[in-house]
This record gives sequence, C-alpha cells and structure tokens, in this order.
Amino acid sequence: MDEIAVIEGAMVAIRRSQRRRTLAGLSGASASGAVFDVLDVVEAAERDGERATVSTVATALGVDQPRASKLVTAAVEAGLIRREADQADGRRSLLVRTSEGVEASERIHEFRRGVIERVVSSWSGADRADLARLLARFMADFTSVTSGGAPSEGARR
Repeated sequence: MDEIAVIEGAMVAIRRSQRRRTLAGLSGASASGAVFDVLDVVEAAERDGERATVSTVATALGVDQPRASKLVTAAVEAGLIRREADQADGRRSLLVRTSEGVEASERIHEFRRGVIERVVSSWSGADRADLARLLARFMADFTSVTSGGAPSEGARR
C-alpha cells in the first residue's frame, strides 16, 4: 500500500474513533461526547482570542444550525458553557466556558494525553518528536489546502 493510502486510512480510523466518542466514553465522563465536542470548539475559539457562537459550533462540527443549537443547549444544561449577550449584536449569544467547563476541558486533555502517552510509551524520543512535528505540519497544511490555500513551503521539501 502506498503512503498516501496509509495516511488516508489512518485519518479515517481517527475520525471513526472520534465519532464514537471513544476517548470521552473511556474517560468516564458523564456528559455525552457531543457535549465535549462543543466544549472543544468553545475552548479553541477562546485560545484563538475569538468568541464562539452557535454558528461557530455548527461550522466546526459540520452540522446544521438546529443541531448545533441543540448541542449547545445540552452543554449549557450540563453546566459546561454559558451564553452571554453579544454587546455588539443583541441578536447573537456568545458561548463561554464556565469554571466547570474549564475544569472539564483540563480533565479531558489530561485523559487524552494519558492515552496518547500509553500508546507511544515504547516509542523512541525521536519517533515521538517526529510524529508531533509531522502531524502538526500535516494538519496545518491540510487546513490550508481544504480552505483553498496551498501547503507550506516545508511540505514541498
């Protein structure tokens, strides 16, 4: 099998494992995996200095507005995020993690990292560093290409 087919197969396997919410389920989290998907979107927006909305969630999760709204409501009911009025546009609500949401994000990151640590525990430091570097580069270029751009110069070497 050529390298491109191997990469594509790995991406499909990763997507399937995330769709089944494997890591959220293994973590013993009481909320559904979809609620944690919403939490991840809100956290990513905060990390990027942006404010998440239901539209942000819909786009990031690849769902329609009504489904995104239901997922956001579930995350609000779980106490992980809250809605705040957008001062610039009163028709819009901004989504913010609650203190419980921040703690849940930290627990989930810790759990995910623990699983990854177990997976690569027998790998050499060089292999782990290569995976981290190449996966980060792959995702940056994948995002660029799928949003209409071109891969980075480093990708063509």
